[in-house]
Amino acid sequence: MFLPTTTEEMQHLGWDGLDVILITGDSYIDSPYIGAAVIGRVLVKAGYRVGIIAQPDIASSDAGQDIRRLGEPALFWGVTGGSVDSMVANWTATGKKRQKDDYTPGGVNNRRPDRAVIAYANLIRKHFKPTAPIVLGGIEASLRRVSHYDFWTNRIRRSILFDAKADYLVYGMAERSIVELAGAIRNRDDAALRSIRGICYASATIPDGCIELPSHESCAENKDVFTEMFHGFYRNNDPQTAACLAQKQDTRYLVQNPPAAMLSVPELDAVHELPYERELHPYYKRQGKVRALDTIRFSITTHRGCYGECNYCAIAVHQGRQVVSRSRRSIVEEARRLTEHPGFKGVIADVGGPTANMYAIECPRKQTKGSCPDKRCLFPKPCPSLSINHSPQIDLLAALRGVPGVRKIVVASGIRHDLILADRKNGARYLKDLVRHHVSGQMKIAPEHTEPHVLEKMGKPGADSLLKFKDLFDRQTRRQGLDQFLTYYLIAAHPGCTESDMAGLRSFAVKNLGLLPEQVQIFTPTPSTYATLMYWTGKDPFTGKACFVERTVRGKEKQKEIITGRDRNNEIRRKEKNRGYCKKI
Repeated sequence: MFLPTTTEEMQHLGWDGLDVILITGDSYIDSPYIGAAVIGRVLVKAGYRVGIIAQPDIASSDAGQDIRRLGEPALFWGVTGGSVDSMVANWTATGKKRQKDDYTPGGVNNRRPDRAVIAYANLIRKHFKPTAPIVLGGIEASLRRVSHYDFWTNRIRRSILFDAKADYLVYGMAERSIVELAGAIRNRDDAALRSIRGICYASATIPDGCIELPSHESCAENKDVFTEMFHGFYRNNDPQTAACLAQKQDTRYLVQNPPAAMLSVPELDAVHELPYERELHPYYKRQGKVRALDTIRFSITTHRGCYGECNYCAIAVHQGRQVVSRSRRSIVEEARRLTEHPGFKGVIADVGGPTANMYAIECPRKQTKGSCPDKRCLFPKPCPSLSINHSPQIDLLAALRGVPGVRKIVVASGIRHDLILADRKNGARYLKDLVRHHVSGQMKIAPEHTEPHVLEKMGKPGADSLLKFKDLFDRQTRRQGLDQFLTYYLIAAHPGCTESDMAGLRSFAVKNLGLLPEQVQIFTPTPSTYATLMYWTGKDPFTGKACFVERTVRGKEKQKEIITGRDRNNEIRRKEKNRGYCKKI
C-alpha cells in the first residue's frame, strides 16, 4: 500500500490526520531509490502517520488547494527538492532550460520549480499561518547547508536553511536523524532536538564545543576565506571524527551537529526490506509515465557511500566516505520479491550502488577512527590498507543468478576499473563473471579524462590504468565470444582543462580506444565539491596555485565539440564518421 496522498486514502487507513507531510520535487514513486519514499516508510515503521504531496502546484489559481489537500501535519513538514538538485534538474551547464524530467509524469520538465526547497517552504508558509515546523532534507538541502557557491547566480549564497526560513535541516542519509527529530518534536524536547546528529538549525549563540567557521559575509567577500571555510566543512563530514560546526549567517549562526553514524548492516537491510510498491502512485500515474521507473523499478541497491572522493562528485559528502554494504541474504531476498512483481520479466536492471564494485570493500580503520585526514583511499592510487577483494560480490552475483525467475542480471552502475586491477587475486575473475553474465552489450566506466594534470584536478587515476583495463576487458570478451564494448564517460571544461587538453584526450581516444566517445558532459559546478571550489576561486585548493577555468559558454561548448565533433554545421562529426572514428573499430 502506498503512503496516502489524498484524504480518501487517509480515511481508508483510519487516520483522521497526519503527523508528517512530505513535500517533494519528484513525482511520488514508492521505491527504495526515492528519498521521500524511504523517509516516509521509515517514519511509518516508527509509528508515525505520514502523507506525501508530490510536485505541488505553486503557480496556478489552484496552488493553495493542492498544498492544503492533506491538511496540516501535527509534527512537521518535510521538504525536499527531489532526487536531483532542482537547478541541475532544470538547467544545463551552458544555461539552457532542460525540456525533459525523468521524475515528472509525461517526462515534460514543467513541475519542478527552480530552487524547489525554497519555493515549497514559501508555499507552505503562504497557506498555513502559523504552521508546524518546516524540516528540509534531500540532496538539494544537504549540499547547500552551509555558505556555498551557486553557479546559477555566480555568487556565494548563505545556508539554504536561512534562505528557506525553515526550522531544521537534516543532511546526508537521514533515516536515523529524522526519526529522532520526530520524537523530539512530539515530546517538545528542545534539548534533545538540538543534540540530534545529522541536523542543522539556527541559533543566536554558538553552542559549547562548536568549531566556528568563517562567517558567510567574509566568505562572500574573500575567495581565500571561502576556501578555508570549505576545508573546515569537508574535514568535518566523518561521523567518527567530526565536530559541531557554527557559521554566522546574519545576526544568527547556522549550527551543524556532527553527522549521524552510518547505519549498521541490519539497519540498512531493514530500510530496503520495507514494503515498497515499486510503482508510481495512481494519483500521479494518470498524468503520464515516469521514465525513471524504467531504471529503478527492478534494480537493487547493494551498498551506500563512496570512498572514491572524486573532486567533482558530492556523493562522499551526502552519503559518506565509508561504504556500508547490505547482507547477501537481504539482497537475494529482495531479488526474490522482485520476481513476484506482476511487471517483472526476468531482468534485474542493475545491482550496485554509487560504484558497483565497492560492495563489501572497506578499510576497517574507518569504522573506529574515521577517514584519514591527510590521504584518500584511491587517489593517486589505492591505499594498501584498503583490503580490495571482489570475492563477496562474485558470490553475491552467483547467488542472484540462482534465484528462480531471474534470467538476466545487469551491473549497470559504474565500476571503478582501477579497483579491479588492484585486486590481483579476484579482480580478473570478477571481470570474467561480469563479461560473461552481467554486461548488457556495453560496460560503463568513467575515466573522465586522460591528461595527467586534469586527472589530478579531478582526483582520478591515470590513463595507464584505463589502457590496462581495456586490454583485460577485450581479452575476456574475445574468450567468451561476445560482441560487447566499453562505454566511456568524459567531462569537458573541468577546472584545469583547456582546449589543448581536450585535443590531447581526443588524440588518446582515437589512438588507444579506437573511437570518439559520445558520453561527454560539460562540467557543472554543484555545491559542496572541491571542483566547484576550484571553479569559483580559480585556484587548486590543495596547492594554492592558479588553475585555469573555462567560464564562457562558447568555450565550454567548444571543449565538448573537440570530442563529439558537433559544431554548428556538424562538419567535424561528418568527417570523422567518414574516417570511422566514431564507431567501434
